[in-house]
Amino acid sequence: MASMNVKLAGGVVGALVVVEGTSGVLQGYYTPLLTDIARHLGIHDADVNWFEAAQLLLSAIVVPVLARLGDMIGHRKVLIASLIVTALSSWALAFAPSFPLFVLAWAIQGFYVVWLPLNVAIIHSRAREMENGAALTRRGAGIIVAALQAGAILGALAGGQLGGMLPLWATLSVPAAMVTIALFVVLFKVPDTGVRAGGSIDTRGTVILTLGLLTLMGGLSLVRLDGFSPWVVLMVAIGLALMWLFVRVEQGTDEPLVDIALLKRPTVWPVILTATLFGVSVLGAQGPLSTFARTDPAEVGYGLGLTSATASYLIGAYVMSLLVGALLFARLSARYSPRAVLIAASFLVAGGYLALIPLHGSTAVVVSCMIVAGLGSGALVAALPAAAASAAPPHQTAMATGLTNTTKTIGGAFASTAFAIALVSGVAAGGAGESTAGTLSGYITVWAICGGTAIVAALALFAVPKVAFTTNVEVEEGAAPLEAVGPDVVASRVDLFDPKGDRA
Repeated sequence: MASMNVKLAGGVVGALVVVEGTSGVLQGYYTPLLTDIARHLGIHDADVNWFEAAQLLLSAIVVPVLARLGDMIGHRKVLIASLIVTALSSWALAFAPSFPLFVLAWAIQGFYVVWLPLNVAIIHSRAREMENGAALTRRGAGIIVAALQAGAILGALAGGQLGGMLPLWATLSVPAAMVTIALFVVLFKVPDTGVRAGGSIDTRGTVILTLGLLTLMGGLSLVRLDGFSPWVVLMVAIGLALMWLFVRVEQGTDEPLVDIALLKRPTVWPVILTATLFGVSVLGAQGPLSTFARTDPAEVGYGLGLTSATASYLIGAYVMSLLVGALLFARLSARYSPRAVLIAASFLVAGGYLALIPLHGSTAVVVSCMIVAGLGSGALVAALPAAAASAAPPHQTAMATGLTNTTKTIGGAFASTAFAIALVSGVAAGGAGESTAGTLSGYITVWAICGGTAIVAALALFAVPKVAFTTNVEVEEGAAPLEAVGPDVVASRVDLFDPKGDRA
């Protein structure tokens, strides 16, 4: 048994560390370079938000489909396919000659978002036959998540430094080469587990969801061109109608893409709402942070005037605070109520972003605000999937966990679109002349939205029953409290917030 544990940790998990480390690099590497990319493509700073909007939108659509496909035909096969697609799109980014092609390549690169759930599934499939399989799964997942965070830190620092040393095409080729290496690592080091769940993909629901999200995003994108014209109102109305149809279709489907009944549970919907709102800041606000840091105050009167190299330190400090927040959550939730820690984390995010509204004049102050927001964000990144899993019925923990990722991505996609509109609003009359910098009022709007959504998320968490964060015991209206269900039932549940994580 000991030799099997060593083989799991040193073989499969070691290979997946390479994959998740590469995923982290992709998430951190480009951020300090966004201003350089904008200048290369000849676009406004606000337009870099369309990169994230397109990628997050595609991720929101493909992640649940690919995760389901992994269960059906094998997680390794889908992981390899997603690595190939991500590698090709990453190489395309390095040589894309125009803004539309760059946006297309950036969007397709979003296939990497499915790596984490597939990797956790691979670890679980290999560990479940072992005596301490649950503990091994938790430890393996913890290792690859740490690799992801470390990759994001190293990516932010490396991207900023290399951006000042190499031509842009060469700088952008580095992450593409890393994805290619990760592909070969999986091909040679990760065997097929042979686990197949069967079933089918909800094609009808997928098509309706895709059309609904595309129509809504399309309507928002037209605001940039035509303002709030009748066409914008029409597209948004059609998008909302399609989303309503999606809910009705899913309610009548035996194997839905999204279980609407699960979303309605009093223990689940506040967590999913929190994940959606959290996506606004953790996914949607990184582009504006980078472009504000690179904006020259001598030219427009605001910004930090950093180079790609010095901006990488700001991004690195923020990502490091995410890692610290994730580590602190496990310890604090053992001493205090996990719900209380989550609520406090949401208020930290709100405080960090709202403080930027009056305090954005110096690098030290901006870094301090982002560290505060990062500590709260790190705790939420670590906690929301586990909170959803423990709030859902035991047989639906995987779907609930996946929904936190999908809804967070959707929140980030719509935020990126809204932020692109906010940052370019008033340019014609707003005193920035012919500058490609985003407007100060736009940045203030971004920070206000991030802070406001974090406050709403904190209030939503008050609606979750306390027991939902520590057990999979059903929490329905009129149900007996946890202490009344009996020690055997309580002992049979895994406390997902147990920092020691030794109970299987």
